[in-house]
Amino acid sequence: MAVSLAPPYLTDVLAARERIAPHLRPTELRTYAALSEAVGTDVWVKHENLLPTGAFKVRGGINLVAQLGASERERGLISASTGNHGQSIAYAGRLFGAKAVICVPEGANPAKVAAMRALGAEIVFHGRDFDEAREQCERLAARHGYRYIHSGDEPDLLAGVATATVEILEAGPRIDTIIVPIGGGSGAAGACIAGKSMRPDVEVIGVQSEAAPAAYRSWREGRLVEDRMGTSAEGLATRVGFELPQRVLRESLDHFVLVSEEAIRAATLAMIEATRMLVEAAGAAPLAAALDLRGRLAGRSVALVCSGGNIGLPQLAILLGQATVAGGPDPA
Repeated sequence: MAVSLAPPYLTDVLAARERIAPHLRPTELRTYAALSEAVGTDVWVKHENLLPTGAFKVRGGINLVAQLGASERERGLISASTGNHGQSIAYAGRLFGAKAVICVPEGANPAKVAAMRALGAEIVFHGRDFDEAREQCERLAARHGYRYIHSGDEPDLLAGVATATVEILEAGPRIDTIIVPIGGGSGAAGACIAGKSMRPDVEVIGVQSEAAPAAYRSWREGRLVEDRMGTSAEGLATRVGFELPQRVLRESLDHFVLVSEEAIRAATLAMIEATRMLVEAAGAAPLAAALDLRGRLAGRSVALVCSGGNIGLPQLAILLGQATVAGGPDPA
C-alpha cells in the first residue's frame, strides 16, 4: 500500500488523541529534585515508560491500526523493530483483531521479544541490526501481502506519538524546552509538529548516541545518510535516517546533540535512582543531553521524554554491576 508522506498537522494530532483516549491514559509529568539539581534548572520527566507497553510508540500503533480498513486487518500487519515499535503494533493488532508479524534483529532484547510474543505477535529473527531486519520485513510484506508498517514513514504514527507533547504542554508547568531521544525520529518529529503548532517558541532538542549517528548526520547534512550502528540503546539503534521524520526535523528541530555510550549509561542509572522506576537507555538519553547542555538550559523549564522503560534484567544487572565497580551505590 502506498503511504502519503505528507506530515500530519496539529488537527491530526488532536484527532489521534481522541482516537487513543479510550485505550490509553495520559502519562504523568513529574519533577525530581535530584535531576533538577544535576542539570541546574527546572527539570520534568514525561513518563512514557508508564504506558501499557512500557514505551511511547504504542500511541502511534493504536492511532494507525484503528484507522485501517477490514481488508488490511485481515491481511495482517508486519513491521520491523528492536522492540518498542513492535510491541506497539502487536498491542494495537490484538486490540483491533489483526495478526501482527514483527521482524527483529537476531540479538534483540529478550524481554522485548517476550513481551511481543505475549501480545500475540509472530516473531521473525533476521540480521545483525534493525536495518537488516527491516529489509527482510519489506521482502516478507511483498511476498505475503501483509500491511507493512514502517516505524517512521507513517503519518499516523507521527500523529499518535505527538499526543505526548500535547500532554506535556497542557500539564501545567510552563515547559519551554523538550528533549527527545532519536532513533528513527518519530518521537522527535511528533514533538516538533505538536510543540511548534501549540507554542511556536518552545525549543525541541533531539539526542542520539554518537555510536549510531545516522539520524543526526541526516539532519545536519539535509539528506538521508547511512552510518555505523554501535549503540547498546535499542531505541537509538538505526543505521539510516527515515524520510518523513527527517523532513519534519529539518524544518522544525531546534538543536540535535550526540552523547557518548558512557553518558547514556550514567544517565540511565541516575534516572532509575531518581524516579525509582525502570528506565531503558533510550529513555535516559534526554538526561544525558541535558547534562551536556547545562549552560544552554540555565533558567529554562525542561521536559525530558522518558521514551521507555523496557530494560531487560541482564542489561540491568550489567548496569548495576558497572555502577558498583565504579564506586556507585551498592544495589543491595
